Amino acid sequence: MAAASSLPLFDIDGGIPPAPPTAEALDLAAQLQARWGGRCRLGTSSWHFPGWQGLVWRDAHAESDLSKRGLPAYAQHPLLRTVSLDRAFYRLQTRDDYARVALQVPADFRFVVKAPALLTDATVRETGSGKPQALNPQFLDPTLATAGCIEPALQGLGDQLGVMVFQLSPLPPHWLQGRGRPLLAALDELWPPVMAALQGRALAALEVRDAALLTPELADQLKAHGVRYALGLHSRLPVAADQLPMLRRGWPGDLVCRWNLQRGLRYTQAKQAWEPFDQLQAPDPVSRAELARVARATLDAGRSAFITINNKAEGSAPLSVLALARELVAPAAAPAAAVTAA
Repeated sequence: MAAASSLPLFDIDGGIPPAPPTAEALDLAAQLQARWGGRCRLGTSSWHFPGWQGLVWRDAHAESDLSKRGLPAYAQHPLLRTVSLDRAFYRLQTRDDYARVALQVPADFRFVVKAPALLTDATVRETGSGKPQALNPQFLDPTLATAGCIEPALQGLGDQLGVMVFQLSPLPPHWLQGRGRPLLAALDELWPPVMAALQGRALAALEVRDAALLTPELADQLKAHGVRYALGLHSRLPVAADQLPMLRRGWPGDLVCRWNLQRGLRYTQAKQAWEPFDQLQAPDPVSRAELARVARATLDAGRSAFITINNKAEGSAPLSVLALARELVAPAAAPAAAVTAA
């Protein structure tokens, strides 16, 4: 595609210059804006990938350099209007940590923040291997969720906090007994302080890794508390179409989706096979079409959509975003009632 120059290409304090936006990306962004305003937010899981040279970065940079200084360039891509702040999953972030990233993006940019594993993983895991070692005494602790997670995020990000995602790691069997009733009881104590702390300034969403949790009981609980079910496109979960009952039961509401991992693969497999993440290695048109259909229905109903995509979904997250944007503006292949119908 020919390069266009409608967006400013700037270098803040020795920052990393962005790749010139293509005419197609600018046109798609304009179409998304014209149809849905700022309610359609597409992005990726983090931004520190050297293989995105020419897609997001103009020049070659080390991963560590991109992690520290690449976000301003990322935020200038016309289609990247959100990002999943995955670093928050691995260690608690302070108010100042959040404020530093907020200063690097435009005021209308929004972050999808992953709550820390310290809160959302029922087990303590071995560093490196990830093997469970012990039960986590802070699992779903309301005080940790509010004082250690939500309050610093709101203080540092302010209105740039779009979604706080509570991604539950695969659970030990005792949490899944009786259609997940032990978990439902713990979540029922978590959501009231979480929603009070958010003060309606950002969404809360629950993402799971156990298909056994996709029950009417969980969907009803989330709706009662005003929490969104996060559509998770992941190898451990059913395909998107089979998760629609969770969304329908929680309707009306905004869409939160994280397209994480292509079915049949593990993260390490996809990483080893697809690095440096500079091209679509395994396009998944079925998942993309279903996601676009759900997103269009949500947006056409006046709601917002936050969709973040991992490199391990198809091989290159920025190119997956581009392909999804094409699908979103194309004529709908199914009626918008796809989400809202019972």
